[in-house]
Amino acid sequence: MHVLSSHQTTALLPFEQLIQALEAYFQEGCEVPLRHNHSIAGNNSGEDGILLLMPAWQPGKRLGVKTVSIFPNNHVHGLPGLHSVFILYDAVTGAPVAILDGDVITSRRTAAASALAAKRLSRPDSNTLLVVGAGRVGSLLPDAYRTVRPIERVFVWDLRREAADALVTKLRAQGINAQAMDDLADAAQKADIITCATLSNAPLIQGEWLRPGTHLDLIGSFTPAMRESDDECFQKSTVFIDTSEALLKAGDVLAPMETGVFSEQQVAATLEQLCRNQHPGRTSVSEITLFKAVGTALEDLAAASLAYDTFLDKHA
Repeated sequence: MHVLSSHQTTALLPFEQLIQALEAYFQEGCEVPLRHNHSIAGNNSGEDGILLLMPAWQPGKRLGVKTVSIFPNNHVHGLPGLHSVFILYDAVTGAPVAILDGDVITSRRTAAASALAAKRLSRPDSNTLLVVGAGRVGSLLPDAYRTVRPIERVFVWDLRREAADALVTKLRAQGINAQAMDDLADAAQKADIITCATLSNAPLIQGEWLRPGTHLDLIGSFTPAMRESDDECFQKSTVFIDTSEALLKAGDVLAPMETGVFSEQQVAATLEQLCRNQHPGRTSVSEITLFKAVGTALEDLAAASLAYDTFLDKHA
């Protein structure tokens, strides 16, 4: 069984190949049970930990499970609050074949799925990208989007200006025209694509800011209490989701459904349906499109399988 480090896992998942791998998995299909959620008591920190188990498999091919441990008070130990590991198995024999860095897999597959959706939902000539949130996933989005669209200019906004400045410095070092923005409304109104990767509990993007032809990507929020957009964003957009799970757990979707400005029947398509050409995606240059994602274990399995196969090829 191979153990692939964070550095190795990153190097084995270039975005061009990862986006193609995700697309293939969505086209082929994958068994994805609901994730398991367990409370872990007795850590003496005053708050229980959480263990998430996220399995997925393609019969006769690959089987995998991502374990995520969330211990909110880890800062007192000088440790991150979240750790993740992915275990990859042979689905025929059940034999484990590799352990990979789950944090790298999660962040890179999230950015890749965002770009995969934008490949079908944003205008082909989109060249200005606004990144809202400059954290682990947000910092990867410019590279992912430049794989599928001719991005020439990147705006970065973050609640912490120093985080936005740090990402801009990194992007400029790569030769990318990047700029930190203080005025989110101004940045949104100048962008062709707006991608949000935050943990916000209050709407950041206002529907009134969205110009005709804009693509809005919401990938940060994943609980009913979290929101990155207001109701008007859903009211004036053609809405797409990654999986039906988004309808059960994403505050961005649940809030406009509760106020009656949006309904489940108004979802145009899932990412699987887009990848299988069961929906055309964007239908006009003036259409405003919105993609809401909460993540799926299918993407984890696709990423882990790509990394492992590439590793074997390089060490054959």
